[in-house]
Amino acid sequence: MFNIALFGAGRIGQVHAVNIANHKETCLYSVIDPHLTSAKALADQYQAKIQTTEEAMSDPDVHGVLIASATDTHADLIELAARHNKMVFCEKPVHLDLERVRQCLATVKACQVPLFVGFNRRYDPQFRRLKNLFDAGTVGKAESLLIISRDPSPPPTEYVRVSGGMFRDMTIHDLDMARFIIGEEPCAIYAQGSNLVDPAIGMAGDIDTAFIVMKFPSGVMATITNSRRSGYGYDQRLELHGEKGLLTAGNIKENSVEFWGENGCTTAKPEHFFLQRYRDAYIAEWSHFVDVMTGRVMPETSGIDGERALYLADKALESLQSGEEIKL
Repeated sequence: MFNIALFGAGRIGQVHAVNIANHKETCLYSVIDPHLTSAKALADQYQAKIQTTEEAMSDPDVHGVLIASATDTHADLIELAARHNKMVFCEKPVHLDLERVRQCLATVKACQVPLFVGFNRRYDPQFRRLKNLFDAGTVGKAESLLIISRDPSPPPTEYVRVSGGMFRDMTIHDLDMARFIIGEEPCAIYAQGSNLVDPAIGMAGDIDTAFIVMKFPSGVMATITNSRRSGYGYDQRLELHGEKGLLTAGNIKENSVEFWGENGCTTAKPEHFFLQRYRDAYIAEWSHFVDVMTGRVMPETSGIDGERALYLADKALESLQSGEEIKL
């Protein structure tokens, strides 16, 4: 049984707490959060301890840490955990500054501890099935990949200001998925964006609508379309076109009931947001990390994947600002 210290008792921390507690090989040992009311509420729910960062890191009974705290704490906590020989699961991103990410990864490498970065969409059963079918040669050589990701509503302006921008906060998932699905590193990227959803986002210096095109060495093209607004729910779709056919992964709906009548048919909307849509993915990625802790496997999604995704997000922003394609 692995004892896990959870950093962060917010929305995503609560999701991870459930999965830690429900897994037969892990125990939610402690919760660490500067907001003590939140920490106590979550700890009490699972009969866990409340610890400080220093207490958790120096506690020999803590085997692994799950970092789901504020983004600007991630790199420091990863390094602390690595130096204390703790196995690390960290929500993306490692940091918003690429050089800081590289410093952090160097520390992890020197300490020789496993680091898993939570790009949870790789573990979604639908997307994983599409990837496996592609790798099995079902559609032959890939020619184009389309990733559609639209949030149901824009985030608060306060969040936008500290998020690192749309590319580092939202698109970064899709940049990682493109690398994962195609299995290559892109060689060029071009991005365009607008502020169409909420003027306050533009006032904060960000965009809310974007298109990104990436080219890969094999010639395959990947297109990502992002929006901070969807009037019909959380829109998450993939389409992979190859020489032998097409693979698609559609939206997961709130329910499967359809009404058919003389005026047509109606169906449920897609799941509301990521906590609902990617519930199974969060469970699957935690199960994978448990396998990492036991030594059964190496992390499928490592710090290098976090670094590459942030690098692509930075280059997308460079393209947006320059209006030019960026060679990678």
